[in-house]
Amino acid sequence: MFHHDGESTRRLLHQIKYHAHPNLAVYLSSLYAQELEEYGFFDDVDVIVPLPLHWRRQMKRGYNQSHYIARGIQQVTHIPVMKKVVKRIRNNSSQTQLNARQRIENVEGIFLLKHPELIEGKHVLLVDDVTTTGATLSSCAKELAKAQGVSISVLTLAVASDSALPFVPNMYPQPLNMPL
Repeated sequence: MFHHDGESTRRLLHQIKYHAHPNLAVYLSSLYAQELEEYGFFDDVDVIVPLPLHWRRQMKRGYNQSHYIARGIQQVTHIPVMKKVVKRIRNNSSQTQLNARQRIENVEGIFLLKHPELIEGKHVLLVDDVTTTGATLSSCAKELAKAQGVSISVLTLAVASDSALPFVPNMYPQPLNMPL
């Protein structure tokens, strides 16, 4: 939905993540889901899995922003959200000041697939707020992939402009252009 490259998007994402405005995540993700639904993005998705937080971080924050993003998508698509499929088992340090290699090392082995039977043979949509290198999402997706016959797609509200993720013009639907 956004390229996370300026003060406006930073403020918006910080409101969602750190300043107790999870309903903003629901609102933005529902708008984004409406846009993506027109492209058939959700047509074969069976279940939405929000990227889990470690219980200590969630207690401190009071909520998991990714769960609220998943709820906004669910409002539009009616795809079930499953929060208990995968668990974050290590309270790793923040990724914000780490380079790409450090991010990969920081998230190694931090997830545990708790209920593979819930996603076996299903198409899972893994959701989070922002991706920079994709290290955390990749780590979680590797754990989800242990379930037999699972396929995984990823959706985030923002991609960091300095992201190491590849961009192929016209490969993805155009993001919403919303005034901030």
